[in-house]
Amino acid sequence: MNVQKPIRKKHIPSDREAEFLAKVENAKYDRGIVSGLKKFVDGKVDDDMKDFYSQEEIDAIANLKGTNRDLEARMPVKMTRHYFERARVSTSIRTLIKASPKETFDLDGSEDPGKQMSYSPVEGLIHKYELGLIYVAGTCSAHCRFCYREELIAKKEIVREDGSIQAKGLAQIPDLVDYIIEHNRLVEEAGGIHPETGREKLREILMSGGDPMVLANKGIASWWGALAEAGIESIRLGTKELAFFPQRFDDSFFKMVDDFHESYPETKLRFMIHFNHPDEFLEKDKDGNFIDLPGGGLKWVDATKRAINEFGKRGFITVDNQSPIIKNINNDADALRIMQRELRRNKVENHYFFCGRDIVGHKAFNVPIEEAWNLLNTSQRGLSGVEAHARLSITHYYGKTEVSAVTNEPMEGVPGGENGVVIFKVLRSSMDAPKKGQVAVVGRNPDAIWFDGYKDRVIYDEAGLFDVKA
Repeated sequence: MNVQKPIRKKHIPSDREAEFLAKVENAKYDRGIVSGLKKFVDGKVDDDMKDFYSQEEIDAIANLKGTNRDLEARMPVKMTRHYFERARVSTSIRTLIKASPKETFDLDGSEDPGKQMSYSPVEGLIHKYELGLIYVAGTCSAHCRFCYREELIAKKEIVREDGSIQAKGLAQIPDLVDYIIEHNRLVEEAGGIHPETGREKLREILMSGGDPMVLANKGIASWWGALAEAGIESIRLGTKELAFFPQRFDDSFFKMVDDFHESYPETKLRFMIHFNHPDEFLEKDKDGNFIDLPGGGLKWVDATKRAINEFGKRGFITVDNQSPIIKNINNDADALRIMQRELRRNKVENHYFFCGRDIVGHKAFNVPIEEAWNLLNTSQRGLSGVEAHARLSITHYYGKTEVSAVTNEPMEGVPGGENGVVIFKVLRSSMDAPKKGQVAVVGRNPDAIWFDGYKDRVIYDEAGLFDVKA
């Protein structure tokens, strides 16, 4: 028996929305993408790419093909020509983009990091915090090997709340608009608080994936217009495209941005960008050093600087950078210091640095929590107050949790604190944020890369971080 697919609802744009969308122009881009390892194995890449993987590396990877340690089953391989050029002069960038057998030596990890599917009332929407996160794309222009969305990018099937096993799907405009309108109607009728979840109005949406910037301008604009019409007051767009393919931020894109602002002047745009290392956006001289500019600062990659400058011209846009601290990529205090200083100099706020998440294979990437805290704090020595805004966060199932302090001296009189303590504070908590601001104190464990490394060292836990399997 043939099972008919459900008929998708169609979104009908308002007159204002349609007028904005009519102005949007798509452009064509040649990202020079190489997908998969087979082209490297067969030598069917450009001549200058043929030695990107050594024969020894190719053989080691090929031996894992089809086994439970298959690298491309864990995370597909993908790279742009622009990012390859950055990788040629940077060991850190090569580590970020090249597949390695180390990724599957230990496949411990969660198939649904952060238990997001527990907060997915509509396909493609995660409504865990005060904002909603939507998956609008299932890929990026290139793939970070440490990607926190490896289950989405690799289209892995996961166990959902209802017990079914399916891959995560993408959000659809009609379904999401209906959810926003209905949620906010219930909030208004209940006097400002949702009667079941305790949440306030849904006023902010984060477009994510994958990377929304792989969509055409018209695809992005369709989301923006629909969200604004549904009453969303602030739209975030999470992207690593400034690193992978900054040429995407061209005149047609910024014209769309300006047209949107003209049509919806009260709807704020915030770009959450993702630079992991200064080598992604700074030029180097023949000796491998960053290049000082006469008036101060360092020389940027031209295409990236142009895009950043265009963002900076628009006062209605904010740009924030956030990055995990990952082994052999950016676990370097000097690199983190340069990145924070140079970003803030160019109107990019330093938002979060993250400890690694418990994705499948995370043990190949995660830096110990206490080391990450020390790296960030060391990196912020010599930075001004505005340059050093970033905090270190680790995402617990309950919500984003700050690693607030790591003490170097014993905490006298406190059982378990003989070697010092780590203090966690909940920054963001699900639903109506009942745990926000609550803390946990644990005895130090320099080897811990996730919460379970402290489960036998809990001293005080008002947040309940260690009451659940984490």
